[in-house]
Amino acid sequence: MLSSVDILLIVSAFLAGAINSVAGGGTFLTFPALLATGISPIMANVTSSVAVFPGSFSSAYAYRNDFKNNTEIYMPAAILASLIGGWLGATVLMHTPQKTFSELIPWLILGATLLFAYGKKGGEKLRNHFKLGKIGTAILFLLIGFYGGYFGAGIGILTLAVMGLLGMSDINKMNGLKTILTGVMNLAAVINFLCNTQVYWHGMIIMTISCIIGGYVGAATARKVPQKVVKATVILIGVALTVYFFAFPA
Repeated sequence: MLSSVDILLIVSAFLAGAINSVAGGGTFLTFPALLATGISPIMANVTSSVAVFPGSFSSAYAYRNDFKNNTEIYMPAAILASLIGGWLGATVLMHTPQKTFSELIPWLILGATLLFAYGKKGGEKLRNHFKLGKIGTAILFLLIGFYGGYFGAGIGILTLAVMGLLGMSDINKMNGLKTILTGVMNLAAVINFLCNTQVYWHGMIIMTISCIIGGYVGAATARKVPQKVVKATVILIGVALTVYFFAFPA
């Protein structure tokens, strides 16, 4: 029989999968839900990454007809850079002391929340001043992948902001490509984690299943969801978590 904690993990993972398919920010739900089980912050971050990444690919399948005509991003280079960045970020996390990571949590969530809230406007301003080639694009996705492998909260909106910087405007195409790239980043991190650290397996298994379902359902209904409402909700969650972790460190 499922416990109340199991139900919390299942619900948070389903919502995370759905939110990630539409806007990003699902880790704002899964990470604190895992902390509520009593495991360490690093194990919670690792388990969240492992549980959430399959949902990216179920979302990508739902978006499969939206990104066939991509001409703005050279995907082989972006995928390779995302893989390398995700692996490097996870490696740095594995060598970060537990105490240091706990102290970084509120700052990371604050940064992710601000990025989520203002990433699109920042991308528009940067696009007015800079023109990125293939190398610049690869470097950007390398940096995004590093962040995704190390922490990951807000990675979806960061990826969307970069796509806006590269001149993309079709939100469904952008979401489709985003789900592939963030999935690849997390895949590299997950392989690294499974080789080098412990995962909360019980929580990971039930959350993975729930996140896959949520990712597909969210992507399939994305056109019907007011994205401003989703974004506002994610920002409120980010603000609440930032205040909480500054007041009560993990």
